[in-house]
Formats: sequence, C-alpha cells, structure tokens
Amino acid sequence: MRLVLNDPLAEVQVTLTAEGGSCARARQVVRDAASSWGLSEDLSDDAQLVVTELVSNGIDHGEGLITLTVSRRESGMLVEVRDESTKPPLLRPVDPSSARGRGMQLVQALSVRWGTTPDTRGKVVWAELAT
Repeated sequence: MRLVLNDPLAEVQVTLTAEGGSCARARQVVRDAASSWGLSEDLSDDAQLVVTELVSNGIDHGEGLITLTVSRRESGMLVEVRDESTKPPLLRPVDPSSARGRGMQLVQALSVRWGTTPDTRGKVVWAELAT
C-alpha cells in the first residue's frame, strides 16, 4: 500500500481477493486514507459504506482479483473498484421483501456521482464523495 500524506493527488492502491475479509480490509484502507488526508469523519464513514458495497459486488458478481484505488480529490475522495468481469452493476428498484439488492442505491445516495468504466481486463466501478 502506498500512502502519501497531505498530497492532493495522493493515491492508495491495494489488491484484494474475492473473500469476505476483503471488505474489512477495504474499509480500513479508506479509513486510514481519509484520516491521513484530514478528511471529516462523516466523509470517511460514507466512503467506508460505499467501498463495502463496491467490494461486495466485486466478490459476489465479479471475477478474478479486485483492485481498490482510493484517491484524494480537492472536494473529497474517489473510490474505484476494479474486477475482471465486464458486467456492469445494476441500480435496481428497492424490493422491500428482499434482504439484498440495495447496495448500488446506497452508493448513489452517498456519492456526488458514480459510474462504471470498462477497461482491458473488466471494469472499474467508481464513486466520488465530497465533503
């Protein structure tokens, strides 16, 4: 993990395996980055929820290794999760009878904007969070 303190262009990148413990690792990476960049606890909390959903989707629906990149932005942070599947995440209507399926709704609610970018090995799902 590479972490540069107080650098507005700082970036942290880690490779995660498709297993449950990766969500906890991703939250720790986001928490540490937000703290070192002096971002608010509220932004850190929101980013931790977002990264949990994005990494969970990568585990459940993606393929191969997952790469998490967290970048400092002037207004907050950018969270990017890369996996080796080309299938984009779906923003489904909330089904009150289902225990699952609200993850991307949560990402949309907590982010300034979010999206999916195809790449040569799959896709990157990203979310921008602001202070």
